[in-house]
Amino acid sequence: MIIFHDQRCLEYAAPEHPERSERIARTAPLLKDRHPDWEWHEPRAATDGELLRAHSRQHIEHVASAREDFDLDTPLYPKIDTYGRHSAGAAIEAARATLRGERAFSLMRPPGHHATRDRAMGFCYFSNIAITALDALANRAERVAIWDFDAHHGNGTEAIVAQNPQIAFASIHQFPAYPGTGAKSFANIANYPVAPYTPRAQHVDVAERALQKLLKFNPGLLLVSAGFDAYSGDPLVQMTLEKEDFAKFGEWLRRIDIPTAAILEGGYSGELPELIDAFLSAWNG
Repeated sequence: MIIFHDQRCLEYAAPEHPERSERIARTAPLLKDRHPDWEWHEPRAATDGELLRAHSRQHIEHVASAREDFDLDTPLYPKIDTYGRHSAGAAIEAARATLRGERAFSLMRPPGHHATRDRAMGFCYFSNIAITALDALANRAERVAIWDFDAHHGNGTEAIVAQNPQIAFASIHQFPAYPGTGAKSFANIANYPVAPYTPRAQHVDVAERALQKLLKFNPGLLLVSAGFDAYSGDPLVQMTLEKEDFAKFGEWLRRIDIPTAAILEGGYSGELPELIDAFLSAWNG
């Protein structure tokens, strides 16, 4: 397993904001202690050309030059464009590593799946997973599948990849919940809205059906938006998954003979390090 991580992603914070540096600061040492044989690579920054596959130039310039918060959930931090570029670069490098035969996970912030082509929102500035999917298509892959099990709908990913016949996207998410999208499926987009407090066995079944449908697309690369906020103890939603369920997600990935890379999205409980470890340990085998 290769972990793409840069400690500089811990440098920004806002008081009481749920997407805080402790999410990563507590996870990295736990993984290093429990898995001393895993490789740790420092990611590079995504280039303009890589970002432009998913975003407008105006958006990229706005993230770099904004003078006020993007919205109530998405603060303006000093150098946020730099942090965002490194998070996107980590996702790209994780995918490239898996296409070389590795298992790879991006342990970075900020997350990305809410950022649209022209808007930063929902803690996200650049759409890491969409950028990565489009980079893969521009290089080696003919078809890319994206499995998003974050508790919130990946509206930004959907908006960027919709109608692209080389990409299949599936999002399993609480509905209703932020951002209020993802109620219906269309074209290459498969949405699986899950009601608050849905029994965990039913939620897991939905996630498995979503993954199996993606595999029928016969992708050359599977990208995972790995959000851990569907955990029963997460403060932002009302979902019911437990640590064992995230381990089951990892077990499914271990049995798939398709290059797979996972990118951290949400997850805001104090148990996040344990949830990530359960997922990665089961995936790695």
